[in-house]
Amino acid sequence: MRIVRFASPSGMSFGVLDGDGQVAQIEGHPFGTISFTGQRFPQADVRLLSPILPSKVVCVGKNYAEHVKEMNTGDAPERPLLFLKPSTSVIGPGDAIRIPPGSTNVHHEVELAVVIGARGARNLAPEQVAGSVFGYTIANDVTERDMQKSDGQWTRAKGFDSFCPLGPWIETDLGALGKDPADLGVTCTVDGEPRQTGRTSQLLFDVPTLVSYISQVMTLLPGDVVLTGTPAGVGPIRPGQRVECAIEGLGSLVNGVSGADTASTAGGAR
Repeated sequence: MRIVRFASPSGMSFGVLDGDGQVAQIEGHPFGTISFTGQRFPQADVRLLSPILPSKVVCVGKNYAEHVKEMNTGDAPERPLLFLKPSTSVIGPGDAIRIPPGSTNVHHEVELAVVIGARGARNLAPEQVAGSVFGYTIANDVTERDMQKSDGQWTRAKGFDSFCPLGPWIETDLGALGKDPADLGVTCTVDGEPRQTGRTSQLLFDVPTLVSYISQVMTLLPGDVVLTGTPAGVGPIRPGQRVECAIEGLGSLVNGVSGADTASTAGGAR
């Protein structure tokens, strides 16, 4: 099932996107039993937003061996390397990634994103994680690389408004599509130029290990998002470019890039 969050003339709602390109509106949030309102919209007539507004985005650094090598920042970590993105960094498909004033070294980072379900996650063993996962979506962990290097920690470099595109939807049953989240193709292109290619089977720490580890540190609430790391090939993006992040079974997440002078409200429509 593909869960979307969308804007229509009647406001913002959650819905289910079917194979005919129709969005069936649901009542309230998508956790638990889904109840349909009876309203349906052609996808072309609505605007897809970020599929969820998490209370926090928990990210994992250095989780692909080849990415560790290309960053030249030492050995792969012995345990998951965690950091956070604020909820205000989240934007949806089609929204603009905004380059901060004076920045010339902002990079794309395509990632598999895990969305936590109604149970939440606290002190879970790896074998318990599947029951707390609502579904999967695509993320772009946008990073200001110069700030990341100069600050020594990553909050500023990764926390700007618009630095966490998510979408275009949450897929709740990859298995029904014949896909396994443990082995999905992950790619990123910029203006059609291939930049990143990898598979989630290359993760140093897999999804059950990551969610279990994070849940020992902090409670993951329903709708929280875990970013699992990026494969090698990260590189700069500039105003006017088009970034497309794609993952098998999840479609593609496309965002343009703009300068800071085009910014409006924090986080846009998200």
